[in-house]
Amino acid sequence: MSYSTDSKAKFDNLQMMLNKANKKQISINANGGNSILFTYNPADEIVYIQRATELFAAVALFIDVSKLFVEYIDSVGGIGEFTEYYNNYQATPEIVFKSTGEETDLFDIIINEIIAADQNDKIPFLVRTGCLYGTGIDNQNIVEHKAIIQLKNPLVVFYPATVNNNGVSFLNFKTASKYRCIVI
Repeated sequence: MSYSTDSKAKFDNLQMMLNKANKKQISINANGGNSILFTYNPADEIVYIQRATELFAAVALFIDVSKLFVEYIDSVGGIGEFTEYYNNYQATPEIVFKSTGEETDLFDIIINEIIAADQNDKIPFLVRTGCLYGTGIDNQNIVEHKAIIQLKNPLVVFYPATVNNNGVSFLNFKTASKYRCIVI
Protein backbone atom coordinates (compact mmCIF):
# COMPACT_ATOMS: atom_id res chain seq x y z
CA MET A 1 0.00 0.00 0.00
CA SER A 2 1.21 3.47 -0.72
CA TYR A 3 0.39 6.16 1.76
CA SER A 4 -2.91 7.33 0.30
CA THR A 5 -5.06 10.39 0.88
CA ASP A 6 -7.50 8.18 2.80
CA SER A 7 -4.68 6.98 5.08
CA LYS A 8 -3.52 10.53 5.72
CA ALA A 9 -7.09 11.58 6.55
CA LYS A 10 -7.40 8.67 9.00
CA PHE A 11 -4.20 9.66 10.81
CA ASP A 12 -5.18 13.35 10.82
CA ASN A 13 -8.51 12.35 12.35
CA LEU A 14 -6.74 10.20 14.95
CA GLN A 15 -4.41 13.06 15.89
CA MET A 16 -7.39 15.38 16.29
CA MET A 17 -9.24 12.86 18.50
CA LEU A 18 -6.16 12.36 20.68
CA ASN A 19 -5.95 16.05 21.43
CA LYS A 20 -6.72 16.33 25.16
CA ALA A 21 -9.38 18.94 24.40
CA ASN A 22 -11.39 16.24 22.59
CA LYS A 23 -11.46 13.69 25.44
CA LYS A 24 -15.04 14.55 26.32
CA GLN A 25 -16.04 14.16 22.66
CA ILE A 26 -14.71 10.61 22.67
CA SER A 27 -16.91 9.73 25.63
CA ILE A 28 -19.98 11.39 24.12
CA ASN A 29 -19.56 9.81 20.68
CA ALA A 30 -18.52 6.42 22.09
CA ASN A 31 -21.58 5.93 24.30
CA GLY A 32 -19.59 6.57 27.47
CA GLY A 33 -16.56 4.64 26.25
CA ASN A 34 -12.96 5.79 26.08
CA SER A 35 -11.65 4.04 22.99
CA ILE A 36 -10.91 4.62 19.34
CA LEU A 37 -11.19 1.74 16.88
CA PHE A 38 -8.66 2.63 14.18
CA THR A 39 -9.56 0.52 11.15
CA TYR A 40 -7.48 -0.39 8.11
CA ASN A 41 -7.30 -3.12 5.51
CA PRO A 42 -5.67 -6.18 7.15
CA ALA A 43 -3.22 -6.47 4.24
CA ASP A 44 -1.88 -3.00 5.13
CA GLU A 45 -1.28 -3.61 8.84
CA ILE A 46 2.51 -3.25 8.80
CA VAL A 47 2.35 0.07 6.94
CA TYR A 48 -0.25 1.49 9.33
CA ILE A 49 1.68 0.42 12.43
CA GLN A 50 4.90 1.87 11.02
CA ARG A 51 3.21 5.19 10.24
CA ALA A 52 1.60 5.32 13.68
CA THR A 53 4.97 4.66 15.28
CA GLU A 54 6.46 7.59 13.34
CA LEU A 55 3.64 9.93 14.33
CA PHE A 56 2.95 8.93 17.92
CA ALA A 57 6.17 7.43 19.36
CA ALA A 58 6.60 10.31 21.81
CA VAL A 59 3.11 10.09 23.31
CA ALA A 60 2.07 6.47 22.85
CA LEU A 61 3.02 3.03 24.05
CA PHE A 62 2.49 0.36 21.41
CA ILE A 63 1.19 -2.84 22.97
CA ASP A 64 1.71 -5.75 20.58
CA VAL A 65 -0.95 -8.38 21.25
CA SER A 66 1.02 -11.02 19.32
CA LYS A 67 3.91 -10.64 21.79
CA LEU A 68 1.51 -10.79 24.73
CA PHE A 69 0.04 -13.97 23.25
CA VAL A 70 3.50 -15.58 23.26
CA GLU A 71 4.09 -14.29 26.80
CA TYR A 72 0.84 -15.92 27.88
CA ILE A 73 1.79 -19.26 26.28
CA ASP A 74 5.12 -19.13 28.14
CA SER A 75 3.32 -18.34 31.41
CA VAL A 76 1.27 -21.55 31.21
CA GLY A 77 4.37 -23.69 30.77
CA GLY A 78 5.32 -23.25 27.13
CA ILE A 79 3.85 -24.56 23.93
CA GLY A 80 3.53 -28.19 25.07
CA GLU A 81 1.55 -27.38 28.22
CA PHE A 82 -0.45 -24.74 26.40
CA THR A 83 -1.40 -27.14 23.60
CA GLU A 84 -2.67 -29.69 26.09
CA TYR A 85 -4.58 -27.01 28.01
CA TYR A 86 -6.05 -25.54 24.83
CA ASN A 87 -7.09 -28.95 23.47
CA ASN A 88 -9.03 -29.62 26.67
CA TYR A 89 -11.08 -26.44 26.15
CA GLN A 90 -10.99 -26.04 22.37
CA ALA A 91 -14.77 -25.65 22.10
CA THR A 92 -14.76 -22.83 24.67
CA PRO A 93 -11.61 -20.76 24.02
CA GLU A 94 -12.78 -17.99 26.36
CA ILE A 95 -12.03 -20.36 29.26
CA VAL A 96 -8.42 -20.49 28.11
CA PHE A 97 -7.93 -16.83 27.21
CA LYS A 98 -10.52 -14.84 29.18
CA SER A 99 -11.67 -16.75 32.23
CA THR A 100 -13.18 -15.36 35.39
CA GLY A 101 -10.79 -17.36 37.56
CA GLU A 102 -7.93 -16.05 39.64
CA GLU A 103 -5.16 -17.15 37.30
CA THR A 104 -3.80 -14.53 34.93
CA ASP A 105 -4.92 -15.15 31.36
CA LEU A 106 -4.32 -13.38 28.05
CA PHE A 107 -7.19 -10.95 28.63
CA ASP A 108 -5.76 -9.96 32.04
CA ILE A 109 -2.30 -9.45 30.53
CA ILE A 110 -3.73 -7.16 27.83
CA ILE A 111 -5.78 -5.09 30.28
CA ASN A 112 -2.80 -4.79 32.66
CA GLU A 113 -0.52 -3.58 29.85
CA ILE A 114 -3.08 -0.96 28.82
CA ILE A 115 -3.43 0.28 32.40
CA ALA A 116 0.36 0.42 32.84
CA ALA A 117 0.75 2.52 29.69
CA ASP A 118 -1.87 4.97 30.92
CA GLN A 119 -0.28 5.16 34.39
CA ASN A 120 2.98 6.10 32.65
CA ASP A 121 1.18 8.97 30.89
CA LYS A 122 1.27 7.22 27.52
CA ILE A 123 -1.64 6.69 25.17
CA PRO A 124 -2.10 2.93 24.87
CA PHE A 125 -2.10 1.75 21.25
CA LEU A 126 -3.17 -1.89 20.99
CA VAL A 127 -1.67 -3.37 17.80
CA ARG A 128 -1.64 -6.78 16.08
CA THR A 129 -5.16 -7.44 17.36
CA GLY A 130 -5.89 -9.89 14.55
CA CYS A 131 -4.29 -12.63 16.64
CA LEU A 132 -7.25 -12.37 19.03
CA TYR A 133 -9.46 -14.10 16.48
CA GLY A 134 -10.61 -17.41 17.93
CA THR A 135 -9.65 -16.57 21.52
CA GLY A 136 -13.08 -15.48 22.68
CA ILE A 137 -11.66 -11.98 23.27
CA ASP A 138 -13.08 -9.27 21.04
CA ASN A 139 -12.81 -5.52 20.92
CA GLN A 140 -16.00 -5.10 22.91
CA ASN A 141 -14.61 -7.10 25.85
CA ILE A 142 -11.64 -4.75 25.97
CA VAL A 143 -13.28 -1.36 25.36
CA GLU A 144 -16.13 -2.05 27.81
CA HIS A 145 -13.80 -3.08 30.63
CA LYS A 146 -14.28 -0.74 33.60
CA ALA A 147 -10.56 0.08 33.82
CA ILE A 148 -10.44 1.07 30.14
CA ILE A 149 -13.40 3.40 30.47
CA GLN A 150 -11.66 5.07 33.42
CA LEU A 151 -8.26 5.63 31.76
CA LYS A 152 -6.86 9.18 31.66
CA ASN A 153 -5.96 8.63 28.01
CA PRO A 154 -8.14 6.97 25.39
CA LEU A 155 -7.27 3.49 24.21
CA VAL A 156 -6.48 3.26 20.50
CA VAL A 157 -7.21 -0.19 19.10
CA PHE A 158 -5.58 -0.87 15.75
CA TYR A 159 -8.24 -2.94 14.09
CA PRO A 160 -7.68 -4.84 10.84
CA ALA A 161 -11.14 -4.53 9.31
CA THR A 162 -13.29 -3.13 6.58
CA VAL A 163 -15.94 -0.53 7.23
CA ASN A 164 -18.91 -0.19 4.93
CA ASN A 165 -22.66 0.45 5.04
CA ASN A 166 -23.12 -2.94 6.72
CA GLY A 167 -20.81 -2.00 9.61
CA VAL A 168 -17.35 -3.09 10.71
CA SER A 169 -15.97 -6.48 9.67
CA PHE A 170 -12.98 -7.66 11.72
CA LEU A 171 -10.39 -9.28 9.43
CA ASN A 172 -12.86 -8.46 6.62
CA PHE A 173 -15.38 -11.16 7.60
CA LYS A 174 -16.37 -11.19 11.29
CA THR A 175 -19.04 -8.66 12.25
CA ALA A 176 -17.67 -6.42 14.98
CA SER A 177 -19.18 -4.10 17.53
CA LYS A 178 -18.49 -0.41 17.39
CA TYR A 179 -20.25 0.25 20.71
CA ARG A 180 -18.24 2.16 23.34
CA CYS A 181 -15.70 3.37 20.79
CA ILE A 182 -15.25 5.80 17.95
CA VAL A 183 -14.49 4.23 14.59
CA ILE A 184 -11.86 5.85 12.37
